[in-house]
Amino acid sequence: MSGEERIIMFYVYILRSDKTKHLYKGLTSDLKERFSRHNAGKVISTKSGRPWKLIYYEAHRNKMLARKTELFYKSSQGRRQLKKKLGLDFGEVAERLKAAGCLPAADLP
Repeated sequence: MSGEERIIMFYVYILRSDKTKHLYKGLTSDLKERFSRHNAGKVISTKSGRPWKLIYYEAHRNKMLARKTELFYKSSQGRRQLKKKLGLDFGEVAERLKAAGCLPAADLP
């Protein structure tokens, strides 16, 4: 770059497994690459849950703040906040869809 300082962003992200319906919370400076690694089976902790969907992310300029945010989302209080923020009561949503005739019983999580 011609004299410009490159700004590095740090991303706190939430993935949801299509297979297990579990959530994974992580931190990276390259969200696109990290997401690809999760779905390619190159991350041991998420390999068995493939495929994954990116359901949320937030960007931070400060790595320490991003790490604190990631750890908060992994706490019980953080999980409750995410559930509220993102409407993550998937079982309840699935039951409503089933009741409305939009989802076959076999598709329930």
